[in-house]
Amino acid sequence: MNETRRALLAAFEVGPVGGPELAERLGISRAAVWKQVEALRDDGFEIESTDDGYAVTGVPDYGAAAIEFGLDAPYTVEYHDSVDSTNNRARKRATAGAVDTAIVADEQLGSRGRLDRSWTAPSGGVWCSVVLQADLSPAHVPLVSLAAGVATAAACREAGVDAHLKWPNDVLVGESSERGGRKLAGILTEMEGEADRVSWLVVGIGVNANIDAEELPAGATTLRSETGGDVDRRLFVQRLLESLHDQLADPDGVLDRWREYSSTIGQTVRVELPNRVIEGEAVDVQFPGGLVVDTGSETEVVHAGDCEHLRPQ
Repeated sequence: MNETRRALLAAFEVGPVGGPELAERLGISRAAVWKQVEALRDDGFEIESTDDGYAVTGVPDYGAAAIEFGLDAPYTVEYHDSVDSTNNRARKRATAGAVDTAIVADEQLGSRGRLDRSWTAPSGGVWCSVVLQADLSPAHVPLVSLAAGVATAAACREAGVDAHLKWPNDVLVGESSERGGRKLAGILTEMEGEADRVSWLVVGIGVNANIDAEELPAGATTLRSETGGDVDRRLFVQRLLESLHDQLADPDGVLDRWREYSSTIGQTVRVELPNRVIEGEAVDVQFPGGLVVDTGSETEVVHAGDCEHLRPQ
């Protein structure tokens, strides 16, 4: 979406506005205003010409302009009907210098999860990767993953699903064996940088939204399955991006909010590391995102690993 059209939508957010005022405000001709209004109508916006000026009376179901309209967060949205991976696209945008950009797709054809595991991402889900400002040290990047988990869980809860967080990057519902619940969403954070600085940072968020659970691997669930109906994906993505922005604006509060949503803390867990396995009670998370495990003989802080919730004996 071009900047003129984006500015036009921003003006419409506050109510009806006349063509002459728009032309003066945007520094374009009235004919150019009319042309941009027609382009927005072609994109699915319902715009009426009233006595008070142009007024938006209907918004498209999904897409870049639809998500940006009314979005209370400083992200530019790029939308694709289909893409190999929103994270792949976000990395390309990041290396080209983009920041505060959300790549959203209706479906992903080559998506992947943590440790290059496959991730099924059919049409109807919420597949979103955000290029963020990289003004932090590499050691602090795990906090961004936790913030994304909090934002995702919050958006799912507002949609009517009692989502909880399993360390390090899963959003789950209910309880089931060692998985800790049915998987509803996942987070994949990627970065490039040097020892003391991050060059670019991308956080990918995948939510099983308006999909039948039968389409997904065993152990997964969807917002549709949990609520019995479809969610408004435009509003869901808006709330997700707004919540992510809020979490990142208050990094000192991220750990407390993650603890509030966590189902891992208090559980007996098994954490698989590259060269060993740790078992014990997960007692806390520690800045910038390590899991604190009491093994009975000592307390260890795990910064990365596969975590399983163990059923009580």
